[in-house]
Amino acid sequence: METSLELDVLIFPDEVRVASPVDLLEWELETASQLSRPSVRLFVALYPYNPAAMSPNYDTAAEELPFVPGQIIKVIGDKDSDGFYHGESGGLSGYVPSNMVAEIPVDDDYLKHLLMQQGFLPVDHTESNFVIGMSLTPDNTSDAGSIPDVAIVRRMVALFDYDPWESSPNVDSDAELGFRSGDIIYVLGDMDQDGFYYGDLCGRRGLVPSNFLQPLPWD
Repeated sequence: METSLELDVLIFPDEVRVASPVDLLEWELETASQLSRPSVRLFVALYPYNPAAMSPNYDTAAEELPFVPGQIIKVIGDKDSDGFYHGESGGLSGYVPSNMVAEIPVDDDYLKHLLMQQGFLPVDHTESNFVIGMSLTPDNTSDAGSIPDVAIVRRMVALFDYDPWESSPNVDSDAELGFRSGDIIYVLGDMDQDGFYYGDLCGRRGLVPSNFLQPLPWD
């Protein structure tokens, strides 16, 4: 009577070998961690919350996260049965009442990074209509007075290459941002009277000609 033997093998560019029990255990642990990794979302606080004075759960108030309006909170996972998220903000972590916050509808990882660095957003106390804003500290322009403190963020793609030294109509081209066709630029604020936006490209910031860009929807 013939018997068959099933073996797990590992295939590498330069070899094929039978998987050891240690290999299989590492693969199972890695797969399990990826499947169980909770989703990470950003929320903004709509109202002030002091757990010691406001929490409906007196015994566990110390485990809740205090916050002020406009504070950005990183939420991990889904809401629990009591209506609380688990969040992190300002170096602290704790439970967050879902009726005191609103989700920031953005999936782009780079914008999430910018927002977390900023830490706060202006809010108008409506869950469907708030401004995504950030304090601007321009590195490449001396005309800081022309840059707003709070700005709407738009996501745009460059249609053409742009070299300020060769193509700029402005004398002060040092304040402008060079880019290549296909670059994704985060535009901060509205277009100025000269037809330029103020943009961010991988941490570099400067003025960007609006006729070289096309808006992109958020993913």
